[in-house]
Amino acid sequence: MLNIVLVEPEIPNNTGNIGRLCVGTESRLHLVHPFGFVINDKNLKRSGLDYWVHLDVTEYQNVAEWVEQIPDTSRVFLMSSHADKSYLEIEFQDEDWLVFGKESKGLSEVVLSQFENHLKIPMSANIRSFNIANSVAFVIGEAKRQIAVKSTLKKGELLNFEVKKL
Repeated sequence: MLNIVLVEPEIPNNTGNIGRLCVGTESRLHLVHPFGFVINDKNLKRSGLDYWVHLDVTEYQNVAEWVEQIPDTSRVFLMSSHADKSYLEIEFQDEDWLVFGKESKGLSEVVLSQFENHLKIPMSANIRSFNIANSVAFVIGEAKRQIAVKSTLKKGELLNFEVKKL
């Protein structure tokens, strides 16, 4: 199960959408205070719909409290538009921690300095960043794809297929 971390989320609709994504992908959601909204905010519930009750979610009062819960900091991946390495270059594993910062500023230097794995999502120079819910979806999708392929290979269930000429 992947661990998705939102550090100081500001927009309830984004957090609700990410919560719904976590339910659908069987990922855990970790929310680090302070928030820019109240957790029972009607927009959060609207975006998360009725899936919020199925969400495996944990709240932390601050970054230090969250960091104490991490069993292996080498498997923590922080998303930053300033990183050199793409998330597409990583071999993800089950139980990895995928960390995203607040919508307005991303992750602080204090948080970034605590971990070595900084990743970016490749994008056009015409934009500064993707919406956080889209960013989480990109990275979860790639991580889940990799984990599924590894699991299939381990079980010896790789599908046989033919390429036919038209």
